[in-house]
Amino acid sequence: MPQRGVGQQAVPSSGSQAEPLVFVVDDDISVRESLELLLRSAGLRARIFESAEQFLATPRVFVPSCLVLDVSLPEVNGLQLQQRIAADRPDMPIIFITGYGDVPMTVQAMKAGAVEFLTKPFDDETLLQAIRDALARSRDALDCQLELRDVRACYATLTAREREVMALVVSGLLNKQIGGELGISEITVKMHRGKVMQKMNAQSLPELVNLAAKLGLKPARKR
Repeated sequence: MPQRGVGQQAVPSSGSQAEPLVFVVDDDISVRESLELLLRSAGLRARIFESAEQFLATPRVFVPSCLVLDVSLPEVNGLQLQQRIAADRPDMPIIFITGYGDVPMTVQAMKAGAVEFLTKPFDDETLLQAIRDALARSRDALDCQLELRDVRACYATLTAREREVMALVVSGLLNKQIGGELGISEITVKMHRGKVMQKMNAQSLPELVNLAAKLGLKPARKR
């Protein structure tokens, strides 16, 4: 199978309300089979992989998901896989499982964002609860991503002048002050401000300020 790699992604076709999916990566076939049976018996969809490379060859899915990951894998181990996908798949929490574990390994995994670190043998219900919690986190993260995507799409429709006006509006300047900053009339400022509110789907100034914060826009400096 040609490897797409972690950077290549499927086009988003679903979202946070879609049926969740649990990924399992473990090189022990008996563990893979038992986990697949456990997940299916709990009504959860599962995709099972024997190596990190096999998992990385699978396109990203835009549904609530989590990864149950063995630490000790050949070639690319679990901690290395966590590092490779951390930035690309922030909406997919990782639950580590291991036959042996030490404090430094656990600390490293948790600092890098793992939501749980379980040592084999572990109780089935403990794992299932960890998975349910991880899927809830994933659902929330997807909601935030989809919301940010929509906000960015709205911002992209603003003209250069409207973006200047928006930056000054969220900085707390009055229309008259904005006009002075940009060298335009107060009436023109009001017109641009109205367009900004309309295009950004903002019903109030606090809402516009909140949208600007989500976009990471810094307050405009006075000239």
